[in-house]
Amino acid sequence: MHGYGLARRIEQVSGNEVLLNQGTIYASLVRLEQRGWIGSSWGISGNNRRAKFYSITHVGRQQMAEGARYWERLTGVMDKVLSMGKEPGGEEGVA
Repeated sequence: MHGYGLARRIEQVSGNEVLLNQGTIYASLVRLEQRGWIGSSWGISGNNRRAKFYSITHVGRQQMAEGARYWERLTGVMDKVLSMGKEPGGEEGVA
């Protein structure tokens, strides 16, 4: 996908909870490309304009899997912490 399309897709998938402006998405794409996590090539967009298209690399897929494992662990820990006051016999909201 090209940068604008990526930003709109992220917004769509997140239910518009994550909104990205063009400056944010393009700066991020440059950093990802510099790290070797994505590659790019020039092509023609759906509206017949020249655009840079991005694709994830093998190294990028590995990094994404590592990042997903980290976030899964973190959300598991946070679920435990946030449910502490909801345990049977526990008092809600007591620290």
